Amino acid sequence: MNYETIIGLEIHVQLNTRSKTFCSCSTRYGERPNSHTCPVCLGLPGALPVLNEEVLRKGVTAGIALGCDIAENSVFAWKNYFYPDLPKAYQISQFEFPLNKNGYVLIEDENGREKKIDLTRAHLEEDAGKLIHDEVPKGPSKVDYNRCGVPLLEIVTEPDIRTPEEAYRFLSAVKEILQYTGVSECNMEKGELRVDVNISIRQEGEERFGVKQEIKNMNSFANVKRALEYEIKRQTKILRSGGVLSQETRLFNTNKNATVSMRAKEEAHDYRYFPDPDLVPVVIKSDFIDEIRQKLPELPEARRARFIARYGLTAYDSEILCSSYRIANYFEEACENFSNPKKIANWILSEVMRVLKEEKIEIDQCKVTPQMLRELFDLMEGGTISGKIAKEVFDNMVSTGKSAALIVEEKGLRQVSDRGEIDIVVNDVLIENEKVVSDYRAGKKSAFGYLVGQVMKKTEGKANPKLVNEMLKEKIEK
Repeated sequence: MNYETIIGLEIHVQLNTRSKTFCSCSTRYGERPNSHTCPVCLGLPGALPVLNEEVLRKGVTAGIALGCDIAENSVFAWKNYFYPDLPKAYQISQFEFPLNKNGYVLIEDENGREKKIDLTRAHLEEDAGKLIHDEVPKGPSKVDYNRCGVPLLEIVTEPDIRTPEEAYRFLSAVKEILQYTGVSECNMEKGELRVDVNISIRQEGEERFGVKQEIKNMNSFANVKRALEYEIKRQTKILRSGGVLSQETRLFNTNKNATVSMRAKEEAHDYRYFPDPDLVPVVIKSDFIDEIRQKLPELPEARRARFIARYGLTAYDSEILCSSYRIANYFEEACENFSNPKKIANWILSEVMRVLKEEKIEIDQCKVTPQMLRELFDLMEGGTISGKIAKEVFDNMVSTGKSAALIVEEKGLRQVSDRGEIDIVVNDVLIENEKVVSDYRAGKKSAFGYLVGQVMKKTEGKANPKLVNEMLKEKIEK
């Protein structure tokens, strides 16, 4: 018997405003616990919330980028539940009348075909606080309310996803879109993007959904994929053996690479939603939406296509460069007034990405700015340094932050292009390697590479490679 997997996702994204959703408290991360709170975000008696216009603007921006219908009228509601990190015992969210509905995201499935993942909604809400548990068993738990009231956009998909890989690609696409529009940094280490997964299994051909299992608070796309792979195997095994699945909420244990039961869920929780009595309905005029639509920046897919057309990049190179708007910006700045953007793209994809991985930094933290990289290429193109020396210079730029020109002068790395100087070294190499010369003349082509290498070794890599090749061939043929 074959089974089919049904997956839906709920993504909570923190909008990058300076102040909270309904008060002027700072949203700055990593501050002293409970230092960014006030009567409004703590829900003290008599405190009244006021909607932050920037939260609304970023919510509409995200909705447009995600292909949603923007509601002219939306309503904030009380979502009632008790939890220690929720001081008001309710969360201000949107339920019946959300800001954004009926969006979609296009991905490429595992067969290379375009697939549309529909969105149910993308609504605004405020975040809860954060529980900090003591590492000692049965030790105290503390509550930090700094995050209370921080603006969130909750994106809910239709159950259109069928594989863990599709889920991973969808999440990556959503993250790219949100970063490109500037509504969120989506830094998962800071909790700016969190994912809840809903998964069920059913027999192929059956229309009714299977029993839903929810996996809460995933903070890594790789972990979402791993958790789904585990759940598919677990649920399939139970059904094949004649067992019965019950609805429950689970957590993913990264150490065991397995999900564990958190709590049984007999039925949907009744949050007793009702309109927030302190907030009037949000009415958005078409002029407001049109203004945001006109200012919407270039989105990832459009940028990928432009990189291919304008810079002559391959689809693969364009895909990697545009996966991060920061890297895409870096590439375009480095290409200004440079005639061969493909060379810069190759260098970024190899050398720059290597540095980012080794040092575990973002590209805007790299000491080599786009302008400094272009200067390095100008030195190569002008014959001042060779490609081999350029890699040495680049590594020095990364560690010191100095310019390429300064490093070349300080270390005496200028390329030797004087024919007289190179002629002396070439003659020495030919005399010292008479057998290798004979091998080359006898048809062993690899011998020529060895001779070139010896010249470069004697000149410490400074000899102009083009001249070395020309002069060696000229002398050997004579």
